[in-house]
Amino acid sequence: MGIGVAVATWVCAKLDDMKTVTDEDFFAEVPLFSEFEGVTDAANYRPLPDGWVLALADIVGSTPAIAAGRYKDVNMAGASVISAVLNSVGKGDYPFVFGGDGALIALPGSLEKAARDALAAVQVWVEEDLGLTLRIAIVPVADTRAEGLDVRVARYSASPYVTYAMFWGGGTSWAERQMKLGRYGIDRAAPGTRPDLTGLSCRWSPIDARHGEIVSIIAIPGEGRPGQEFRDLVNGIVAITTEQSRDSHPVPADGPNLAFSLHGINREAKATAPAGRRLRQKLIIFLQLAITVVCYKLGIPLGRFDARRYKRDVAGNSDFRKFDDGLKMTIDVDAEHLKRIETLLEAARAKGIARYGLHRQASALMTCFVPTPISRDHMHFIDGAAGGYAVAASRMTGKVLATVPHQT
Repeated sequence: MGIGVAVATWVCAKLDDMKTVTDEDFFAEVPLFSEFEGVTDAANYRPLPDGWVLALADIVGSTPAIAAGRYKDVNMAGASVISAVLNSVGKGDYPFVFGGDGALIALPGSLEKAARDALAAVQVWVEEDLGLTLRIAIVPVADTRAEGLDVRVARYSASPYVTYAMFWGGGTSWAERQMKLGRYGIDRAAPGTRPDLTGLSCRWSPIDARHGEIVSIIAIPGEGRPGQEFRDLVNGIVAITTEQSRDSHPVPADGPNLAFSLHGINREAKATAPAGRRLRQKLIIFLQLAITVVCYKLGIPLGRFDARRYKRDVAGNSDFRKFDDGLKMTIDVDAEHLKRIETLLEAARAKGIARYGLHRQASALMTCFVPTPISRDHMHFIDGAAGGYAVAASRMTGKVLATVPHQT
């Protein structure tokens, strides 16, 4: 009898090991890592399942908008892609990355139609309400593999409540290049089409540097795929940032100051309400902010909402560093640490190990995806307040931008 039980237990264990992970559960089953240095460990990455697609978008000609001081609008457009696509597919646990002036979301092929519709709707909204041009595409993962590349994803735990996707394999960079060449495009939606941007928010005022400057950095492998020398470069940069408090995080541990941007509130109302209801939406936002401030000052929760806990979670859940076929980070760093980082980057550039772009500014911007403030899994995307990743990328490619006005 004991042998029979043992055999049955062994068989059940083997069946559990052989169970098929569904497309919907794939990302949730990717092992977590919590030390950011893990982005260079290939063992943390899993290949996206066959049949998946990449939904991509970026702003066309963002340079004039940035030079005109509209980088918050550019950020809002990029974050709106994530909000619209995730809302359209039921907010499932799918990997995505925010790139400042664009975004990428990986999805099962069964959700391609929903993603196409969401991207097309966002494109119209960005054009009609923000006055910007959004480029969009859907690229099959299989096509990246046909080019000898791959899309592998890792799952970084920024806090106990949120995880962010890291991408490796060269496939996402190839897909972005194809989009910029006009391939894999999507038919335009009808004028007036609006995406579901529930949860998209940009209420916080810019966050001033505490250590010295807010610096946005992009570093990509010199030959397109990260080898050991590039991984050593990334680990070296991360090691320098860890010498400062909170790994050079731009947001204080107790969250940003309770200072809110009127322009940001206007943008949020425009994003989340049709033209006839925007005044009402602004009043609702102001009421929510007033309640938040009062609850924070008094230190009392309102039902399940705890303002002090929420503000701390904003800091913990913020996405200030990532890996998407290369390192991207927006950090608060002093002159001595920045000089050491620049020395590493320049040495790697000289040896052909990496290409890089770097942009300094006085403060950081935060754009948020908060489906509900009661749940603790709200997400906050960090970028520089005067061009950030977009300017860093332009410097990496040799383009020169005019002085970028400070964002409010």
